[in-house]
Amino acid sequence: MTPRLPPLNAVRAFAAAARHQSFTLAAAELFVTHGAISRQVKALEEFLGVALFERRVRQVSLTAEGQRFFAEVAPALAQIGAAARSLMDDAPARTFTINVRPSFAVRWVIPRLPDFVAQFPGIEPKVVTSTVAPDQASEPFDVAIRRGRNTGWPASVAVQPFLQDEALIVGAPALFATKGVAEPRGLAAHVLLWSRSRPDDWEHWKRQAGMPRLRPASQLQFDHLHFVVQAALDGLGCALVPLSLVAHDMAAGRLLCPLPAVRLPLTRHYYGLAPGAGPEAQCFAQWLQAQMPGDG
Repeated sequence: MTPRLPPLNAVRAFAAAARHQSFTLAAAELFVTHGAISRQVKALEEFLGVALFERRVRQVSLTAEGQRFFAEVAPALAQIGAAARSLMDDAPARTFTINVRPSFAVRWVIPRLPDFVAQFPGIEPKVVTSTVAPDQASEPFDVAIRRGRNTGWPASVAVQPFLQDEALIVGAPALFATKGVAEPRGLAAHVLLWSRSRPDDWEHWKRQAGMPRLRPASQLQFDHLHFVVQAALDGLGCALVPLSLVAHDMAAGRLLCPLPAVRLPLTRHYYGLAPGAGPEAQCFAQWLQAQMPGDG
């Protein structure tokens, strides 16, 4: 009888965590959350019936069983990748078009595309950015990603739920080292960064935090959210931005959230497949599903 195989996503998460000896660094490598890595490893341990890591405060290390498993798994994953590349190197180019808003493209899609390309080396994604709704797109697309289920999707497009999201306060570590923010009123000492594409987020956040009359030291405005994130990375001030756009910067320690308990719920992301979307777009849709935190 063919042996039952463990889930490949869980094995990839384990291998990354074993290589780095860190769930946080594994999460940054795979562009998922620390919790997603932890869940995948736990599921793998339950599947195998053994503990793979010893967990300590802010540190993990491989058990003897984990070392044994990693010694076998790492070359096996490399062999799978090499086998896929050898088959696809000489294959004709297979491409598809992704229609996405600029900030989500810069801060979410593009940083994660190396993982997609590594998994599907024969497929060449084409990223087209647009601020208009998918039903107003100026050129055809195979996959579109937008916030909201009922905001300009063509009736012919099959729309699926994607990332849940929320906005939170972030800033460079050096910024909070000099001016700490232990409670919402502490933001009054900071410059607040905001985007014309989401002009009302700060007011909504202040009301939710119980500080509707909060006045900052100053404000800086930008056209798009990815400029706001870059300004925060450069230490220009505090930004209120979707977690989806800064999760990898937070995992890497480039940005900190001083008020993690005060978060602004945002409309969920959806992705849509155009009618007749080919197998390349279908592969991308499956890959998108694997990026969701619940799936790791």
